[in-house]
Amino acid sequence: MPELPEVQALVDFLSDRCVGEHVARVELASIAVLKTFDPPVDALAGAPIDAVRRHGKFIDIDCDGTHLVFHLARAGWLRWYDEVPAKPLRPGKSPVALRVRLANDSGFDLTEAGTKKSLAAYVVRDVADVPGIAALGPDPLADEFTLEAFRAVLAGKNAQVKGVLRDQSVIAGVGNAYSDEVLHVAKISPFAIAAKLDEATVERLYTALRETLTSAVVAAAGKPATDLKDAKRAGMRVHGRTGEPCPECGDVVREVSFADSSLQYCATCQTDGKPLADRRTSKFLK
Repeated sequence: MPELPEVQALVDFLSDRCVGEHVARVELASIAVLKTFDPPVDALAGAPIDAVRRHGKFIDIDCDGTHLVFHLARAGWLRWYDEVPAKPLRPGKSPVALRVRLANDSGFDLTEAGTKKSLAAYVVRDVADVPGIAALGPDPLADEFTLEAFRAVLAGKNAQVKGVLRDQSVIAGVGNAYSDEVLHVAKISPFAIAAKLDEATVERLYTALRETLTSAVVAAAGKPATDLKDAKRAGMRVHGRTGEPCPECGDVVREVSFADSSLQYCATCQTDGKPLADRRTSKFLK
């Protein structure tokens, strides 16, 4: 799943190629991907693209005041064409869900692999009409997201800090991968209770959050869409590296699996050397 750094890179990529161009038409190969009906998708035809923005993990293409907004979810991606294939889309015949053709013949597809379809697109007059955007918490890289603002976010959250970091209504843009990375850098257990972190630990977590995301944004900047997934994987310290040595201490990177996801951590760096119980073998996390 693309998270804040990759989404920002896609926004920059599209900004460089789309702003100032006009939409020729938008084609749907999957009716289910479009979550709105008013304005109709045809309202985008002929509109100039004024800006491309990011809201958490949402990408917002402003077409003269009408917005095409999409969320790539777990298995969605963006495929760019300098020249879009002339052949029209055929519903159900490919992983392509939606295609945007620009007047200069360039454009892009939104694709989704797998059988669990979560890719979502919206055509709205106001981005606040997208429920996921309306519910977003603060952006962790915004200037106003200060240490004090972060303390306020964590206060009263009697939940595991891993889940708090991933909750888009609490902090926008962080997902499974970067929450693993941030917690490893901060040397905090993913199952520590957010509200019980002391002041020094909160400050360490705040610094790790900002620095990890900033570094990832810089690393992703300028890369074409085709390279972003591999670049993300290559930059991970612990996420997706179960069984490999921790880059900090050399201990083995361990994993806890859930029904549809997993997390990675280093016991030496994050849990005082104590392995966390895996829900595959224990119903209790210790």
